[in-house]
Amino acid sequence: MKVFITGASSGIGEALAHEYAKRHQHENTIIGLAARRSEHLQKLQQTLEASYNIKCAIYPLDVRDSATLATAAADFIQQHGTPNVVIANAGVSSGTLTAHKEDIAAFQAVMDINVIGLVHTFQPFIDAMRKAGEGKLVGIASVAGIRGLPGAGAYSASKAAAIAYLESLRIEMLHHNIAVTTIAPGYIRTPMTDINSYPMPFLMDADVAATKFVDAIEHKRRFVVIPWQMGWVARLMRFIPPFLWDFLAKNAPHKKRINVE
Repeated sequence: MKVFITGASSGIGEALAHEYAKRHQHENTIIGLAARRSEHLQKLQQTLEASYNIKCAIYPLDVRDSATLATAAADFIQQHGTPNVVIANAGVSSGTLTAHKEDIAAFQAVMDINVIGLVHTFQPFIDAMRKAGEGKLVGIASVAGIRGLPGAGAYSASKAAAIAYLESLRIEMLHHNIAVTTIAPGYIRTPMTDINSYPMPFLMDADVAATKFVDAIEHKRRFVVIPWQMGWVARLMRFIPPFLWDFLAKNAPHKKRINVE
């Protein structure tokens, strides 16, 4: 089993690395770990290799840098072969308000990381997967992409774009036997959600979520909302008419505005 994960240094990405290591520890497993924080990647590599019978390759990088990701992908393929699974998990979240000029940079960063980062992650692996005749590409979206949320214009827009992009990619890859899975999490307990000061219904621990994510990936689910309770919320959200959505959402709590680099 060969897996490549971005945003692997904490949260969902770290939990996914642990889940794959645990699940496939007796299968000569190689996990590529990519994230911006080199020291976190090194600690995770040491933990995984000491706890499980696997090997890790670490790639400190920013998914906004397509050249660095292409180099990492080429190195992984050359050293270990074509990955069975590539998971584009890197993402950021910040409250944003269009009325604030200083939030323009945050809008740009959120869109670049959460949307263009998907393209940068998948593109350098697709040709190798085509030649292999199989593969799985996985994008982490969010329930926040189903409807626009006040105070989260950048995040909601980025996740809505991610959902649409991944659907397009899924159809494109049908001719090549490459499965594309879109995972739209609800609230998962991670450093990203730890800053939220409002109630988070159906909050799920990252390790529990990772088990369900990997199950969905292995079953080649096309689109899945986790936890399942948020799936029903998402279905309801889709069918609420705009005037009613405006009424329900106008006083919703806002995400905290933070500096995004």
